[in-house]
Amino acid sequence: MFKKIAAAAAVLASFAASGAAFAAEPLPFYAGIDAGSTKVKGADREGSYGAFFGYKFTPGIAIEGGYHRLADTEVRYAGVNTDLTVDQIDLSLIGSVPLSNGFDLYGRLGYNRLEAEARVAGFSAKEHDSHALYGLGLGYTFTPVVHGRVEVQKPESDVTRVLAGVAFRF
Repeated sequence: MFKKIAAAAAVLASFAASGAAFAAEPLPFYAGIDAGSTKVKGADREGSYGAFFGYKFTPGIAIEGGYHRLADTEVRYAGVNTDLTVDQIDLSLIGSVPLSNGFDLYGRLGYNRLEAEARVAGFSAKEHDSHALYGLGLGYTFTPVVHGRVEVQKPESDVTRVLAGVAFRF
């Protein structure tokens, strides 16, 4: 009887150990949301938000795409109110280096398309421009599934975006 209980305990322990090892493996796909602040040279700081999706090829290299609303504001010029929105669509290569206790340092290099739309007195105009995108951030792994980040990005030479986000791995 003791041998049967010991054998059953050994089998359960091996399943638990293999399950824990499997759960500790990093999951390759992730998606998340972020919120932050965008500063355009010569303008007020604006709130920003967005979503992103990525794939980790290795623990240190990932590719990520996203959509972000960098600004949604009203600008008053020469007595006329203009509604202005600025959106960003981006694709980046992310390189990360693990630090200690769940922290990692990462860098971003990619391409982004910025689109601005102005609406005034029933008329609207759009303009877009494409630029290199780079950034530097610090991440923290809360669980094998939940990862947080803070980052500074430069979508254009006179635009700086500071953000905090959370990603869910699957």
